[in-house]
Amino acid sequence: MKNTLCSTIAAGLISTSAYAADRLPTIPPDQYTPEQQKAAEEFLATRKVPVFGPFEPLMHSPQVMSQARAMGDYLRYNSAIGNTLSELAILITAREWTQDFEWYVHYPIALKMGIKPEIANAIADGTRPVGMTADEEIVYDFSTELHKNKRVSDATFARAEKRFGKKGVVDLTGINAYYSLLAMQLNVAQYQVPKESKKLVRFPE
Repeated sequence: MKNTLCSTIAAGLISTSAYAADRLPTIPPDQYTPEQQKAAEEFLATRKVPVFGPFEPLMHSPQVMSQARAMGDYLRYNSAIGNTLSELAILITAREWTQDFEWYVHYPIALKMGIKPEIANAIADGTRPVGMTADEEIVYDFSTELHKNKRVSDATFARAEKRFGKKGVVDLTGINAYYSLLAMQLNVAQYQVPKESKKLVRFPE
């Protein structure tokens, strides 16, 4: 499943390298430093595809890129809450950071993993979805509180711990944190999405 998802994503994203902004432009592989080359080889060995997407601007600091990739290997594919709920948390994070590239990548994956389109679309609109499962409500409430309030209430924590255990709580927090990291890097880089893709409406600042 992991390699299939990586290959599917990469097939549609490698061509988007041309959209990378000038702030942290995509580094051509033939211009890699030895450290960047090593990081790229480790990325290819693990993900089975060349460096792509958010990892392109991160290649300007190959040590950070490699550490981020390693964390993502676990949180994206093997977390204690499962891949479907992970994708829900990723969509919430992309929306909170108005990160168009994260949304562009993960919206179709979330639907493929079983998140209903009306739930994903409500998140895009900045409204609470209706018709969520009990597990989805826990992930939504936990993630939304964490982003908006910078903490999680006792009641919400207790629900998450009862359902997913302490490991699940840590993993869910980690997913929100990890995709916030990627969103920050992409926003700083002004990494672009294809012109035909959906742009999230910016929340008032």
